[in-house]
Amino acid sequence: MVTPEATVFEHAAQFVVLPLFDGEIGIAPGHTPVIGRLGFGELRMVEAGVTTRLYIDGGFAQVLGNVVTVLTPRAVMSDKLDVAVIEEQLQSAQAKPAHSPERLALRDRAVSQARAQLRAARRAHGKQPAAH
Repeated sequence: MVTPEATVFEHAAQFVVLPLFDGEIGIAPGHTPVIGRLGFGELRMVEAGVTTRLYIDGGFAQVLGNVVTVLTPRAVMSDKLDVAVIEEQLQSAQAKPAHSPERLALRDRAVSQARAQLRAARRAHGKQPAAH
């Protein structure tokens, strides 16, 4: 996984779940090559029965051979997300006025990001059911 600053995560996995902009996709060894646009959400990697969870802020993913490459502007371990801070960000985003299509799009993006972060944080902290 690569952000503009650095390679954030490089690890072997038996299964990877990517948050695409229009749903999730599961990747197992031998998956067909694919390039996809990522959405805001939780990327999950499973290795030896252990699930690693990261929140990612969109970007692109490529599956080629048995390598999944993720390019994202932001990646954070889900258990490092602070639910209280994100809830405040969500409330702030929802309260922003949107008097033009551009401002509405910006507000909707901020709300979507905050909601995706909340889902990831709550799963990581055991406050809602986790999906594999």
